[in-house]
Amino acid sequence: MSLTSRVVATPAWKVFAKYYYPFITRHGADDVVFLNLGYEEDPPMAVPLVASDEPDRYCIQLYHRTASQTDLTGKQALEISCGHGGGASYLMRTMRPASYTGLDLNPAGIEVCRRTHNVPGLEFVCGDAQNLPFDDQSFDAVVNIEASHCYPSLPRFFAEVARVLRPAGCLLYADVRRYDRFAQWEAALADAPMRMVSKQVISEQVVRGLEKNVPRSQQMFTRRTPPLLRGLVRGAVAASQAKICRGLQSGETSYRMYCFVKD
Repeated sequence: MSLTSRVVATPAWKVFAKYYYPFITRHGADDVVFLNLGYEEDPPMAVPLVASDEPDRYCIQLYHRTASQTDLTGKQALEISCGHGGGASYLMRTMRPASYTGLDLNPAGIEVCRRTHNVPGLEFVCGDAQNLPFDDQSFDAVVNIEASHCYPSLPRFFAEVARVLRPAGCLLYADVRRYDRFAQWEAALADAPMRMVSKQVISEQVVRGLEKNVPRSQQMFTRRTPPLLRGLVRGAVAASQAKICRGLQSGETSYRMYCFVKD
């Protein structure tokens, strides 16, 4: 989707948080439950999915790969910036945490989550990633996928994650940045009040997932388009995703995955 490329290219995080995500909610909430880019490995991951999850395979695989850096079984998990809740639903159903809380700043998105995902142990809360409405040491794991580029202060976000994690709790984190923000990103990661235990550049896998997900993205963006305009929209979606791929392939942008542990 073009969303990430536009967010990463602009410092106007407030505009996207206040206007763009609610726009996506209003105009695509009935079937757009994932707002992240895709992921695929070589050979393919072949994650077993139920039929209802299959259309979102490549977005799901990014969640699967990031969250499987630790064992969530029986844990109390929090996802910060859960979007429309597709990842929260998938992880609750397949990785078997004791509970999973999805938090997002977009109240309309949280209402979509509550309407769409009726899964035992899963709940959704409206709140700010930089001022989490939870007590200290409330969670065993925090998931954050392709969202922190929108936050005004990454150090503040990391401090809040560390506050709500229990000792030995994990931050399972994936995001993307443009080259002109690499240094700022790396400085914040190095100063995070948690210990980095793994880092992987996954740009190649994200490109592969994006390429395979083009038909799904075209379908999502054309389902309400008048028939005469659908060819134009399909072409625009393909061109937008190709531009994202070129940035990741050239190194102009970098997509990375991390696991942090609170000692």
